[in-house]
Amino acid sequence: MVEIFQTVEGEGTRAGFPTVFVRVFHCNLRCTWCDTPYSYAPAKPEFEATIADIAQRAAAYGWENVCLTGGEPLIHRHKSQFLIEALAAVEHIQDIHIETNGAIDVRPFAELRASQAQLREKVRFIVDYKLPASGEMDKMVHHHLSALEPQDELKFVIANDDDFETAVDVLSRYRPRATALFSPVWETMPPDKLVEKILNAGLKRVKLNLQIHKVIWDPAARGV
Repeated sequence: MVEIFQTVEGEGTRAGFPTVFVRVFHCNLRCTWCDTPYSYAPAKPEFEATIADIAQRAAAYGWENVCLTGGEPLIHRHKSQFLIEALAAVEHIQDIHIETNGAIDVRPFAELRASQAQLREKVRFIVDYKLPASGEMDKMVHHHLSALEPQDELKFVIANDDDFETAVDVLSRYRPRATALFSPVWETMPPDKLVEKILNAGLKRVKLNLQIHKVIWDPAARGV
C-alpha cells in the first residue's frame, strides 16, 4: 500500500465531491508525465495491510465516494477483485471509481461487475488511455474499450497536437460508451488551447478535464 486519505475528488465526473483515496503500490507502466512515481519501484510501499484492514480504514472516514488508484489498482488481479468486493460491501459507500491505466484488460472486472448487483450499482472504471507523448501507447488494450458502460470514463492526457489527433482517432474508431475526458498537460498543452481544439473539432461528447487538486494545493503535495 501507498496511502489512504480523505480529500475532494480532483478530476472526472465526480470532481469536487468528498472522496476517500485508496492508493495501492506497483505499476506496470512508466509514463513520462506520471505524477505519482512514489507508487512504484524503485520507491517502496509505505505499509502493508490486509484487504479487511484497507476496507475498514476507508469506511472509517464515512464518505460515499472511494477512488481506488495507484500505481495500478487492477494489477494485483484476484487481490484487486477481493478489495473491490470488500469496499462495495460497506453500506454507506455508494461510488467506487477505479482509476486504471489502460494496459490492464478491464473485461474480467467488468464481467465481475455485471455478475453482482452490488457491484453494478457502485463500481465505475476510469480508463486512462495512454497517448504517444506518454511513451506507453504500445501497451494499451483496445478490445476492452467496448466493455465500458455509460457510467464509466475514458481519460486522455493530452500533451501535444499529436496526442489530440490520436485521441480523436481512438474515439472515432472504437466509439466507447464511456464519458470521454480530455485532460491537458499544462506545460505543453495550455487548457485554453485544448478548449479551442475541442471546439474546432466539433467534439460534442468530450468533456474538458482539469485537475482541480493541483489548483487547490501544490502539484507535488501528497495526501490531498
